[in-house]
Amino acid sequence: MNPVVAAVTDRIIERSRESRARYLSLLDRARDGWIGRPSLGCANLAHAYAGTPEDRAAMKADAGMNIGIVTAYNDMLSAHAVYYRYPELIKLWAREAGATAQVAGGVPAMCDGVTQGYAGMELSLFSRDTIALATAVALSHGTFEGALLLGICDKIVPGLLMGALRFGHLPMLLVPGGPMPSGLPNKAKAAVRERFATGEATREELLDSEIAAYHGHGTCTFYGTANTNQMMMEVMGLHIPGAAFVNPGTKLRQELTRAAVHRVAGLGWRGEDYRPIGQCVDERAIVNAAVGLLATGGSTNHLLHVPAIARAAGIVIDWEDFDRLSGAVPLIARVYPNGAADVNAFEEAGGMPFVIRELIAGGYLHGDILTAGAETLTGLKPALENDALTWRDPGASGDEAILRPVSAAFSPDGGMRILTGNIGRACIKVSAVEPDRWIVEAPARVFNDQSEVLDAFKRGELERDVVVVVRYQGPRANGMPELHKLTPPLGVLQNRGFRVALVTDGRMSGASGKVPCAIHVSPEALGGGAIGLIRDGDIVRLDAVAGTLEALVDGAEWLARTPAPAPAAADGFGRELFGLFRGAADEAEKGASAILASAGL
Repeated sequence: MNPVVAAVTDRIIERSRESRARYLSLLDRARDGWIGRPSLGCANLAHAYAGTPEDRAAMKADAGMNIGIVTAYNDMLSAHAVYYRYPELIKLWAREAGATAQVAGGVPAMCDGVTQGYAGMELSLFSRDTIALATAVALSHGTFEGALLLGICDKIVPGLLMGALRFGHLPMLLVPGGPMPSGLPNKAKAAVRERFATGEATREELLDSEIAAYHGHGTCTFYGTANTNQMMMEVMGLHIPGAAFVNPGTKLRQELTRAAVHRVAGLGWRGEDYRPIGQCVDERAIVNAAVGLLATGGSTNHLLHVPAIARAAGIVIDWEDFDRLSGAVPLIARVYPNGAADVNAFEEAGGMPFVIRELIAGGYLHGDILTAGAETLTGLKPALENDALTWRDPGASGDEAILRPVSAAFSPDGGMRILTGNIGRACIKVSAVEPDRWIVEAPARVFNDQSEVLDAFKRGELERDVVVVVRYQGPRANGMPELHKLTPPLGVLQNRGFRVALVTDGRMSGASGKVPCAIHVSPEALGGGAIGLIRDGDIVRLDAVAGTLEALVDGAEWLARTPAPAPAAADGFGRELFGLFRGAADEAEKGASAILASAGL
């Protein structure tokens, strides 16, 4: 094992010793005092069986596992529209395995791509907590011996896992749907966005460009949060191996889903291979998730999601762990925005099987974790042979501009940094930023909302070296929205030769790239975080080489300042309903979760 990965793993195990022991005790109590079908009353069971008369006899005989399906289906998300017929197919495939299946419940699944830049985006992060609660409700009936979790996109997978891990005595698998076929290349799409930001493209041209990029069923094809979720499930062993990036509507995709149903049906405590999800998601699996994130240049949103998932399993990982791992884990993939290729080209070049094989061989992944999707973590690629599912070695990289072996990595480190200084702690992703942009020192221009930034850009007020500071965007202030609308104008300013950076206590899109962004600044402005002390004209230095984030203000003056007044809490669009979550949320480094904080986890 790489010594840094081993040391970080040991650090997490030691830090989590008490909380993990409490969690495992919870699993033991749930297993030993199981509220399940043999112990439920007859009226309770009759209610549970009434909706599935075709399986009632098998359920009554308690002949095999009853699998709960928790689904994020809706047809407003292209990635989740594929789930429309999954429940009926899963029921058929469950019968093949001597099991039954029922839809236990649905969870909300919003699309950040639809809400970016608008009021609905302020519900996005806390939709993760809502999904976790909905998952718990779905699994609370005590009528399931295992579960399949149908979800893909940004907050959905973390939310499903956070809820599912509180039922960690049950075996479970995540079932992906795959990416849409490639459309307009991501780089071409970004170019039209920048042209629109400068008035050089019409709204009709922009809409046509966006529709050409986002055109069918499946995940968006850039390597943002949704596809980073799929990578993580692979390295954690919670998928059927190689399932992440197979396109929807193909025979291979169908057979991978069928294999997931058969697999989970064999993992219950009545068999000889009991693999509860709470045992599978241990400290080593969490380290695998962090290593995979760094090795592939994944979404910065997972610096929130991985700590939250870990906490739900009694595990504590912090940004220092990510920082140490980033210094040791090589970057072996370049997928947009860290390169020109999309996830379909990444899959064709070898995909996750290649990544897993290389990282295990290099000593960066824990290959001996308890996996749910297969006997062990494997770097084998799925294929069809005479219509039967099989797995093969992925061979050499199909394109070393996209995917490289550890021995020829794009970079010796993972490209994420933790920044510290008098402004607070923040994260920065530099894997897509040119090295000559890793240090920016410039006067600050301070805003309370991204719309104010866009207006200032349109007025020409940012045509200079500038550090754009957007405060009061943290979880307690307004739910920590992504500030993705800022990517085109800041990119335009950088293209014009200015030294530009963003500093915010909010989030940036998991697909953002070339502009240096210090994000998730903690403590956040609401409540007195130092980002609220920055004033227009202060010189701010973002140094991703040294790992610092400083306002170059006289120390005595800095300490004498009081935070700028917080804007009034916004209402409408349902935002007022999430006031309880905002008030209870903890800091970004812990995962920015209200429900985990309220539960004392």
